[in-house]
Amino acid sequence: MATETSFSDVPLPRSWPTCVKSAILQVISLAHLAIIYSRSWAANSPIARVRLQGKLERSRNEVSLLQEEIRIKDARMGHLDAHRRPHYRAVERLAILEVKAARGRSAAQTARTFLVEAETVATWMRRVDEEGRCALVQTSEPVNRFRSFVRHLIRRLKVLCPTTGKKRIAQTLARAGLPI
Repeated sequence: MATETSFSDVPLPRSWPTCVKSAILQVISLAHLAIIYSRSWAANSPIARVRLQGKLERSRNEVSLLQEEIRIKDARMGHLDAHRRPHYRAVERLAILEVKAARGRSAAQTARTFLVEAETVATWMRRVDEEGRCALVQTSEPVNRFRSFVRHLIRRLKVLCPTTGKKRIAQTLARAGLPI
């Protein structure tokens, strides 16, 4: 008759509290190694379903890690008063407004996500069409020709809507009245 071992029965070294943090990191590293091994097995599988499941798992893991990175960064910035936080550059402001449009969010939702005031996002929206070097919102590269505008738009659509293919992007631009 087998008896179950409880956690209180596991013998621990005397100085175990001093090694806990190191042990946590080592266990996570071992888990990462196991994940990499199983992903490599799935990636080399002759069965398409297994390969696709491996890709899906990798994507879910990446999303989870990115969410944790964002949580850590937000926690750091959340401790600072709003007026003491670093300001977003003009290019980053446009990128934030692009994310706002891609997600269909309000100014208040966007402000919470990027740790700014809702009035700040509203000001960016009002001043989005300013011209010149001192503009509050700017593109990353000069967009002063129609071809460069379409190129910039397609690049941003691929970043913000990665599952959208060439055909769908072309249809979207045509629907917006932009000939390609």
